[in-house]
Amino acid sequence: MKRFLSLLIIITVFISCNDSDDDNPIAIPSISQLPPETQTGANTFGCLIDGEVFIPGIQNNSYNCFYQLVDGEYYFYVTANNKKNNVLTGVTIGTEKLPISQGQTLNLYERIAGNAFGALSNLDDNTGIYQINSTSTTNTGETNISKLDFTHNIVSGTFWFDVKDNQNVVHQIREGRFDMQFTQ
Repeated sequence: MKRFLSLLIIITVFISCNDSDDDNPIAIPSISQLPPETQTGANTFGCLIDGEVFIPGIQNNSYNCFYQLVDGEYYFYVTANNKKNNVLTGVTIGTEKLPISQGQTLNLYERIAGNAFGALSNLDDNTGIYQINSTSTTNTGETNISKLDFTHNIVSGTFWFDVKDNQNVVHQIREGRFDMQFTQ
């Protein structure tokens, strides 16, 4: 009888233990909220900024992409913006006087001629403070150009990088992806 009672108590404890909480909806993993990694020119962009989902807003000019030859030098920029709680946040991947090619992985360093870089910007409407922080020799990253199609003007890729803000806080940009139509 003791054995049966012990087993009954153990079963009751296991049944009553439920790690789901009906008052809190099941959290969707952040990465699943990002656009898929495509290569069709879908004009999608997304990443995680310090673990939070970032995708372009729905206002005009919320994203832009170009790959241009200027004075014999190539410049590539893909940038996306979104406004939340009166703060306009922007994420940029770019090159300064550096061509890109399909299948290429670029290290993101400082924003100078011959380099690729990543940048995180914030404009706070409440305070008027504007910050733009770029990758550096100590806070770096990578972007991989998975598709570069000059016939259809499509560029696709992935990225990650770190930047340090004016308060010496390092922000992690992860799981980045873009699939854009670019202008020349």
